[in-house]
Amino acid sequence: MALHVTGGNVVDCTAFEAVMATLRIGRPTGGRPRTRPDVLLGDKGYSSRQIRTYLRRRGIKAVIPERRDQLANRVRKGNQGGRPYAFDAEAYKQRNLVERCFGKLKQWRAIATRFDKLASRYLAGATIASLMLWLRHAELSDRP
Repeated sequence: MALHVTGGNVVDCTAFEAVMATLRIGRPTGGRPRTRPDVLLGDKGYSSRQIRTYLRRRGIKAVIPERRDQLANRVRKGNQGGRPYAFDAEAYKQRNLVERCFGKLKQWRAIATRFDKLASRYLAGATIASLMLWLRHAELSDRP
């Protein structure tokens, strides 16, 4: 899990590379954590040439639906518009987990309304809330 705090009026995709820089994926056998996931699931807000190029260079499969305006622009250009991006609709269904997690985090009043003035305190609160959700999920999955 990687968290990154931006201003309330900042578009998510502008912080994409900062989030990817903090991402660490633990290995089941131990050792140094990976910094590249196999697949990245993103909503239409992450459908930009810059992000897709970044992912392609790092060898990460992008499962991001194409925005309607990008699709229309590509169709309008005809043969010069290029090939449509590959999109795995079955894998994209897993994005539901991310959206549900955001919904559960928003149940925390301090996170939903952002009472904290300092970004470091807000990030600490979001980290604690995320850990508590993760521990609650681990406790429920351990039960027979």
